Amino acid sequence: MALRHLLLAAASTLAFAGAAHAQDCPADLPVVEDGKLTMSINATIPPTQYIDESGEIVGLNRELGDELAKRLCLEPEYKNVSFEVQIPGLASDRWDMINTGLYYTPERAKIMKLVPYRVNALALIAQANNPLGLTGPEDLAGHVVGVEIAGFEEKKLRELNDSQVAKGLDPMDIRVFNTYGDTFLALGAGQLDAVFAGDSIGTYYQEQGRFTKPVTGLLPGTPSAFATDEMALGEAIRDALTAMSEDGSYQEIMKKFGATTIDAWSEYPGGFEVFYTPE
Repeated sequence: MALRHLLLAAASTLAFAGAAHAQDCPADLPVVEDGKLTMSINATIPPTQYIDESGEIVGLNRELGDELAKRLCLEPEYKNVSFEVQIPGLASDRWDMINTGLYYTPERAKIMKLVPYRVNALALIAQANNPLGLTGPEDLAGHVVGVEIAGFEEKKLRELNDSQVAKGLDPMDIRVFNTYGDTFLALGAGQLDAVFAGDSIGTYYQEQGRFTKPVTGLLPGTPSAFATDEMALGEAIRDALTAMSEDGSYQEIMKKFGATTIDAWSEYPGGFEVFYTPE
């Protein structure tokens, strides 16, 4: 096994070296480790990013990250960490880029350089066969709902709960978890009535027959973005995505994972862009 990993590593290094000679490489990119594009990822969210049976990180964001690294003439390096440490880790130069499906928000664009690359919607995922008969967020009133900590989903779930309470509905019992892996374990154990998460996650688990996605398409149009602290790197990521779109590889990867391309975003500016609006 050790020999296999050594051979794979050597092959990967040669492949990236070959790519560097076969294309023009962005000069002097500011990265935390020479020759590498170090990316944080939370590999607990299938099919976007998760650990397969062989222990490898796989999924949409892995394939996009590998392709971006190749086009930047860098070797991809992944740090599999929980979501709540990713933004502080970017600020403290622990990694070059957040590659975990981070939701774009104007507030985040004040502190990071964001490059939106896909469009999302949110969903309610229930226990198999939807025993509570959930048909909408209002049916969660008085029920136990799980969500990953500190992300866009938690913020929106709490806003939704506050709105429903203001209308006289019972409050949800919102429970937060470090990862969506933990959240879905709790749902499977009967500790939760529902999970508030991305549409694609719900589809993945429903297709496996483990859970049911009775409510879909909530808050459509919010994009995921790659994030970096360095404008030069953000611009290089933007340019690489543009090249991927022009040669069709971006569309091919998105189609493979059933993801919605960024041009479906209501605020799509006509191409990939770096969003940064510091106060």
